[in-house]
Amino acid sequence: MLQELLAGPAGPLVIFCLRVTDVSMATMRVLLIVRNAKLVVPLIGFFEVLLWVVAVGAVVQNLSSPLHLVAYAGGFATGNYVGLVLEERMALGLATIHTVVKSGGAELAEALRAAGFGVTETYGMGRTGPVDVLFSVIPRRRIGAAVQMIDASAPDAFVVVGEPRAIRRGWLFPARKK
Repeated sequence: MLQELLAGPAGPLVIFCLRVTDVSMATMRVLLIVRNAKLVVPLIGFFEVLLWVVAVGAVVQNLSSPLHLVAYAGGFATGNYVGLVLEERMALGLATIHTVVKSGGAELAEALRAAGFGVTETYGMGRTGPVDVLFSVIPRRRIGAAVQMIDASAPDAFVVVGEPRAIRRGWLFPARKK
């Protein structure tokens, strides 16, 4: 039954959909590996490979059909895009924001704190003199709001947004009591 469906006129569309799904899952799986999501990664991998085997098997059995080949390749390309869009929308995890301003760092830090962001302030020496350095760890889904506040308060600020590999303690993760 499945073989007839995949070999028939609807086969390329089914293969395309299978590839979009399995490649999107692969993208999410790799991004979750980086975030050390040990429980969900193997589950995603299982279904990802299951879908891939069905899709590649259908293409191998229909190598004489250009539509099957194009559907397979197109599904791969589209799946990469869809996977990245999904990950961006989910905005899992945390981000670090380093902000360097020539002046007004204390006021910016207070404004960020008032908006619910944790901020550590320190002072540094830049190329042209003293600077205020602000460091924050925030949920990724709030990057836009934080950067917007920074840009409004200090349009010339040097801002670096990154992803932390591991975080221990701090106001987001207080030490556990024994």
